[in-house]
Amino acid sequence: MKKLFIVGTPIGNFEDITLRALRTLKDVDVIACEDTRNSQKLLNHFQIKNKKLVSYHNFNEKQATKKIIDLLTNQNLSVALISDAGMPTISDPGYQLIFEAKKNNLEVEIIPGISALTTAITMSSMGPEFTFLGFCKNTKEQQKRQIENLLPGTYVFFIPPHKLIIFLEIIEIQNFSYEIFIAREMTKIHESFYWGNVQEIKEKIKSNLRGEITLILKINKTKKEKVNKYKKI
Repeated sequence: MKKLFIVGTPIGNFEDITLRALRTLKDVDVIACEDTRNSQKLLNHFQIKNKKLVSYHNFNEKQATKKIIDLLTNQNLSVALISDAGMPTISDPGYQLIFEAKKNNLEVEIIPGISALTTAITMSSMGPEFTFLGFCKNTKEQQKRQIENLLPGTYVFFIPPHKLIIFLEIIEIQNFSYEIFIAREMTKIHESFYWGNVQEIKEKIKSNLRGEITLILKINKTKKEKVNKYKKI
C-alpha cells in the first residue's frame, strides 16, 4: 500500500519549487492535477517525464477521490496531489481526498510550498493576525453582506479580476475606516503591489486589471460592534 503526498507548487515562478517537492513528483507513480495542462508545463520545465496524470478539480472531486483511493489501495500506487498553483486545499480542492485517505488508514505526507496567502500578508505589513476568507462571494449582494458583517481586523480574499472593481466599490460605501493592499501576479513577470483606499487603488490598477489577485482589507474601526463569526488564524 503506497502513500498520498500533498505537494505545494509555485504560484508563478517555477524557481520557487522545493527540492523535496521535485523529488516527490519524480518518485510517485501518479500525479493528481487540478488542470493537467497547467501541471504538464511544470513537469516539462523540470524534465519530469512519463508520469500518469489524473484530473482532480472542484467539478469531479467526488468521483476522482474514489479513483485515487483505488489507485492507492487496490493498485498499490503512490499518488501526489498538486493544484494549479500554491498549496492544495487553500481555496483549491483536496480536503475530501485527504479525509477519505485517513478514513481508509492511508498514510498522508505533506510537502509544504509557497502560498499566495502567506506571501501577500507578509508583503502587506498588515499582519501578523488575520482572517482568511478565500474567494470572495459570487454575487454583489452576497459580497455586500459579507463585508457588512466584518469587525475591525485584517481579512484576506482571493478576487477574480472581473469582480475586483465591484468588490472595491462595496468596501468604499461601508461606514468604517480601512486600508487596502492588493497583490497581483505574485512571483510572475508582471508582479505588482498596491496600497491605499479604494479610489487610490482603482486609479493605480485600472490598466492592470488582469491576473491572479489577492486583496487584504484592514478595518481599523466600524460604526457599531457586531458578533464576529470568523475565526482568526
